[in-house]
Amino acid sequence: MALRKIFREFINKRVLSPPLLTARHCSSSAAAPKIPHSAKKGRLLTGATIGLVIAGGAYVSTVDEATFCSWLFSATKLVNPFFALLDPEVAHRLAVSAAARGWVPREKRPDPSNIGLEVWGRKFSNPIGLAAGFDKNAEAVDGLLALGFGFVEVGSVTPVPQEGNPKPRIFRLPREGAIINRCGFNSEGIVAVAKRLGAQHGKRKLDETSRNPSSSTDEVKHGGKAGPGILGVNLGKNKTSEDAAADYVQGVHTLSQYADYLVINVSSPNTPGLRVLQGRKQLKDLVKKVALALRLDGLIISNTTVSRPDPVSKNPVAVEVGGLSGKPLFNLSINILKEMYVLTRGKIPLIGCGGVSSGREAYQKIRAGATLVQLYTAFAYGGPALIPQIKAELAECLERDGFKSVIEAVGADCR
Repeated sequence: MALRKIFREFINKRVLSPPLLTARHCSSSAAAPKIPHSAKKGRLLTGATIGLVIAGGAYVSTVDEATFCSWLFSATKLVNPFFALLDPEVAHRLAVSAAARGWVPREKRPDPSNIGLEVWGRKFSNPIGLAAGFDKNAEAVDGLLALGFGFVEVGSVTPVPQEGNPKPRIFRLPREGAIINRCGFNSEGIVAVAKRLGAQHGKRKLDETSRNPSSSTDEVKHGGKAGPGILGVNLGKNKTSEDAAADYVQGVHTLSQYADYLVINVSSPNTPGLRVLQGRKQLKDLVKKVALALRLDGLIISNTTVSRPDPVSKNPVAVEVGGLSGKPLFNLSINILKEMYVLTRGKIPLIGCGGVSSGREAYQKIRAGATLVQLYTAFAYGGPALIPQIKAELAECLERDGFKSVIEAVGADCR
């Protein structure tokens, strides 16, 4: 009965609400009554989604919640081909809007116990996170965490709103499981993101208080400021800014109250002069000015690459300027990860990012020194169904090799 009620509420709130796709995703004019091609695709996608919901309604009355949850995640694979028909940036915008509105499955099943871990005084239900770049403006934090990610990183957020680089600026390489982007920190700015996170934070606190009026602050907190999951905020500098440190300081002061961790992004290849800040002296000065007293709590290894390793180099799209992400980045990034783990002697948590598309690859990142793992491109191609699959595979790898937890496996290949 509870599931039937949930489904009825879903129908009332989602299917009967205004259409997800809006006019901003297509072009139209009074002189051209013909329905635009992108609008046709959008209607087809909406129809397919409604069909899945109706099918789910018929299915939900005969199964338990865990089984239905599994079915719903698997069913999202049917929608992936429709996203592939759309322009990459339109598809991205649609995916963020869907997550923001709750048009995504919610993970109700508990994560395997052996993939939970504690980092920075927070308990992560799993080490799999969504990298920055997907939800640039913190529009869909709750929806993305509900998919089952252990943590979500929003941004990069710049102090002042900026358009980013001219379009088109995102290019798919589906055969290689890769993407080239040159977005250039397109951002609504710190003020807009702070308002959005503040509203979400206030609502969450109110809900928590109503559910649990008394709680102890002495024990390690489950989840973080974003509720059951951990929220990171990635900070960037404006393209025309002459004082990068001031940009980052503004981000820290404004957004730290809403984030469990902050990231100083000095590695994007799409902002002129940004990577100059990676120099030893420049980075040391920057960290001092951002008031961290040279104490870093972690490092993300790595960002996209401007190189074009095989087989990408043979693809005509490879000539596009921008950062390459996805499967071809895996070997490059895991080698750097191992080097950094050795250099830091395993004393600070490393977040392994680059080319992860399976639980086995997430496990390889962990053995190479990563405490946490991020993905993005694989999620863009595989959709929500990929998340429970990665977590299940990771749990199996740990159990197979005799590790009782993620922490036991961290850096196993570097010892």
